[in-house]
Amino acid sequence: MSRLFFFFVLFCSMPVVAETTVKIDAANSGEQISPYIYGQFIEHLGRCINGGGIWAEMLEDRKFFYPVGDKESPWKSIYDCRLRMVESGAFVGKHSPESFTTDDDKPRWLGVWQKELAVRKGKAYPGYAWIKVSEGIEKVEVHFHWNPAKHEDHDAFKMPVKVGDYYKIDFEFKPTADSDDVMIEIAAFGKGTFTVGCVSLMPSDNVHGMRADTLELLKQLDSPVYRWPGGNFVSGYDWKDGIGDRDKRPPRKNPAWKGVEPNDFGLDEFMQFCNVLKTEPYIAVNTGNGDVAAAVEELEYANGLSSTPMGKLRKQNGHAAPYGVIWWGIGNEMYGNWQIGHMPVEKYVEKNNAFVDAFRKKDSNVKCIAVGNVGTWDEVFLPGAAKHMDLVSEHFYDHARKEHSVLQHVRMIPNSIKRIAEAHRKYRETLPGFKDVTPPIPIALDEWNYWHKTEQVFGELGIRYTMQDGLGIAAGIHEFARQADLYFMANYAQTVNVIGCIKTSKTAAQMETTGLALELYRKQFGNVAVKTDCANPALDVQAATADSGKSLTVGIVNTSDKEETVKLDVAGFDVAGKNAKVFVIADPRNDPMGFNDPDVAQRIGVAESELKSFDGSILAKPFSVTLLRLENPSVPETKAAFRQQQRRSLPFRSGFPRMTKPGRFM
Repeated sequence: MSRLFFFFVLFCSMPVVAETTVKIDAANSGEQISPYIYGQFIEHLGRCINGGGIWAEMLEDRKFFYPVGDKESPWKSIYDCRLRMVESGAFVGKHSPESFTTDDDKPRWLGVWQKELAVRKGKAYPGYAWIKVSEGIEKVEVHFHWNPAKHEDHDAFKMPVKVGDYYKIDFEFKPTADSDDVMIEIAAFGKGTFTVGCVSLMPSDNVHGMRADTLELLKQLDSPVYRWPGGNFVSGYDWKDGIGDRDKRPPRKNPAWKGVEPNDFGLDEFMQFCNVLKTEPYIAVNTGNGDVAAAVEELEYANGLSSTPMGKLRKQNGHAAPYGVIWWGIGNEMYGNWQIGHMPVEKYVEKNNAFVDAFRKKDSNVKCIAVGNVGTWDEVFLPGAAKHMDLVSEHFYDHARKEHSVLQHVRMIPNSIKRIAEAHRKYRETLPGFKDVTPPIPIALDEWNYWHKTEQVFGELGIRYTMQDGLGIAAGIHEFARQADLYFMANYAQTVNVIGCIKTSKTAAQMETTGLALELYRKQFGNVAVKTDCANPALDVQAATADSGKSLTVGIVNTSDKEETVKLDVAGFDVAGKNAKVFVIADPRNDPMGFNDPDVAQRIGVAESELKSFDGSILAKPFSVTLLRLENPSVPETKAAFRQQQRRSLPFRSGFPRMTKPGRFM
């Protein structure tokens, strides 16, 4: 009796694994899932591009927007030498720092310094400065201090002295140890004046000025399209500030966010960025305080022949061939009173239409993306601009709530995607002018994400994402699949730092949980959604075929704290005994609040395993994303399959297919 009682207690104490049957009809397929739903969005905000995000520049305010010594400036004067900001003859911007002596002074050190630079042993850090010296300056040096408080481990680079106009000095620092607090001094000794125009320092492994470690993660993400430069930023941005000699581009106060925009990363750099990543550019133009003429010049700079005025300027800047940019956003969030140039919707209909008419006249190949916003704005804007758009933009951000369960938190993202889709289904049926457009106008959800009002760990708006956020992004991709007839493009915001899926420190970068979900689905999820039914509310499950039916993929998001057995009841695809690959994103401690950090060994990743003979069931860990990929070798490889695979991996270079077939699964 005691033994029976023992086994009874043992049985009761064993963890209960719930079982859920998911019905999949692989023969009931919807619209092809556009690869453009895996798009990204980068903006001149916080540390997304500047400040150690995409751009590799290590120095802050390298062009001295702020006066040296100002509370906002990272620069100080050497040994508190006399220093003034001179406007006459400034190298770039409105002023340059000039150190000087008086007749009563003895020869002394002059110049400026900045500290808290992070370097790593074994790497080289090339830099340069534009300087100007007067008679009486005896020597010019660049110093690196390992311990600024004690001025220990001092490296000095002696530079030539050339009296007269500004000249460039080059140097390279090779640290023999790691440090997170190196000081750089741009210094001169003597009696006279010493002016520093601008300074630059980058790690030697930078790629065309971009961070190598960040680029590697971006390549893994494999986004087919990037939207740039904003966002709110674009409504106050003059694109001409970002072309030409990088050192001569004027620094500006960021028109929408905090900090200074150095204009080092402009249109040509963005195109280089897209070239390195083998992705497509999507450029938003300034319809805030900008006008049609400036936007058309930007279009001509990007796409015009070198014989055109702007094409000639592009060639002078080192880029002879036209870029051939297809995707153009006509402004950003012009419905919001936070937006520079905000105006009533009726006025914006006129402005949008004028921009688009001018763009189509200049380049008939462009695709124009209009500013939409579900609600009263769309109800007026869509009928008035229906013939002046190729895609309509929509945005949403979901904010974490303390009272929400993991399930409620995860569901916010797919619910928002569904809400916008359902609104547009109604618009296609009811709005005069808009409902008559054939084929219907698809959606570009060119900003979407979680945006938590939490501690900013990674600079301005630089929040951290947890495992439950990754679950929500995966569930969002499932909803895009269900609504594939409506969504042609989606751009996760803002890629690096800020609210992005990649986070960086000064010397390291790592993928967030949200980035892991985007990367996994981009690489492994099918591209034709099929009917999927799951009665368990804790699970979000969606299946899709790939390679013209050669593969079946099943995405499972488990929001429960329990392990779930998912049994697949599949019609139209023989799963029994098939080879399968399983990809799992889960915190090793089953913690929905687990996260990755760039300065700590990766905690959460994608675990891949292989099943030689699939039996129809799979375990989904607590708070996890599981993606199952089943191969059916009996399906012959066809030209159609080859084309479909090519469309998955290569951008559309000549427009895009219109979507007309219903593809929604509830």
